[in-house]
This record gives sequence, structure tokens and C-alpha cells, in this order.
Amino acid sequence: MDESDINPGYVYHIKDSYFDAAKDDKLIRNHEGGSYRPTYFCVADQKTGLLWVIPMSSRAEKYKTHMQKDIDRYGKCLKIVMGEYANVNAVFLLQNMFPILPKYIDHIHLVKQNPVPVNTRLQAIIGSNFRELLRLHRRGIKIIFPDITRLERLMLDELAASR
Repeated sequence: MDESDINPGYVYHIKDSYFDAAKDDKLIRNHEGGSYRPTYFCVADQKTGLLWVIPMSSRAEKYKTHMQKDIDRYGKCLKIVMGEYANVNAVFLLQNMFPILPKYIDHIHLVKQNPVPVNTRLQAIIGSNFRELLRLHRRGIKIIFPDITRLERLMLDELAASR
């Protein structure tokens, strides 16, 4: 896919070649056997021009406990967002987000043969948490599991080499 085919606010599937290039064992990879799971919500980073993807899960019960621990400790939870996507409870795992280039996106996620955006209210919450997590990360607070500093540099280097 090229940049013009990708719309932040939608959900995509990632090529295995990204995970081979990234070499980060903290990334939530595609399942074995050629499966395109998980799906990834896409956010644009206005500062760098990179795309960021946020793995999604349907296992809401599993993550409720994790969210509640953060809420009890900090008064809020930035790293996990729950909401409805395509009429199903979905979990957006910002704690596992990572930067990516359009060439590593395989295809848009379809529901009944149609692309479905995440609703705008949920997009706003995810976007706000995304920006706050990046600010915290850049101040040296480790919340995000993958090495996003190294991955961001890798993607920016690839982007510069392709120009």
C-alpha cells in the first residue's frame, strides 16, 4: 500500500516483513500460519510523518483487570482503551503500539466486505492517549513495551533512504 491508500482512523493488517525488519520480541506479531490477526488501529504522527499502529484485541475481560489496576493506582489508564468497534467490544492496546511505514501495511480490515472506521469519539480518546504516552516516553517514562525509540529511528531511516 502507499500512503494515499491509508486513512488514519481505520483498522489494518500488517505484513510479516515488518516484524522481520523490526526484530523486537515485544511486538504483538501476526499469529502463526499466515493469519492476519491481530488487527491494528492506525494513527498518524504529525511531528514525524510516520504512521503508528495500535494492536486490537477482543478479549475485553482479560484487560479490564489491567485497566482497573492503573485506574486504582494513577486515577486513569492511558495504555489500554476499551470501546466498540464494528458492534463488538474491542480493546486498543496502546501499551503495544509501534511506528510503521505504509509499505508494511498489507490491507485494510473489512467487516462484511466494507472498511469500517473506529467511531470519532473513540478515535479522539485513543489519539489523546497516544500523544500523552509519546510525551511520557520522550521524558523517559517506560510504559510502552516495544522499543519504540529504536523502531521510530529504524522507520525514519528507511523513510529517508527511500527519498
